[in-house]
Amino acid sequence: MSIERTNPSGLHATPGYHHVTTVKADTIVYLAGQCPLQPSGDLAPGGLEGQTAQVITNILTALESAGAGPSDVVRTVIYVASPDREDLSAVWTQLNASPLGPAFTTASTLLGVAQLGFPGQLVEIDVTAAL
Repeated sequence: MSIERTNPSGLHATPGYHHVTTVKADTIVYLAGQCPLQPSGDLAPGGLEGQTAQVITNILTALESAGAGPSDVVRTVIYVASPDREDLSAVWTQLNASPLGPAFTTASTLLGVAQLGFPGQLVEIDVTAAL
């Protein structure tokens, strides 16, 4: 398996992610959108920061179950239920400082959305990995 991450010269500089991720792999791992739900099914406490921490934990658990890790991630889509750019920036900063951080050096999209699937849910992350 090989993963090549590039930023073509004709595109703007990025804050840590890459515009293009090219993958040659035997196995592709698609995670369902990871929500801030604890193993009990309860929404994680602690507002945006607490929910983001739970999503990080959930993604690491799901990746590990597939034999993958953060460096195997080839695409992420991050959904934050907020119109406030400061909230989006706070989530991005928390993700990059976490053990999942290497996953966000790849092709990534960060979106502010009106609402997510569960009442009170503030963040969800969709992840694709390659092995």
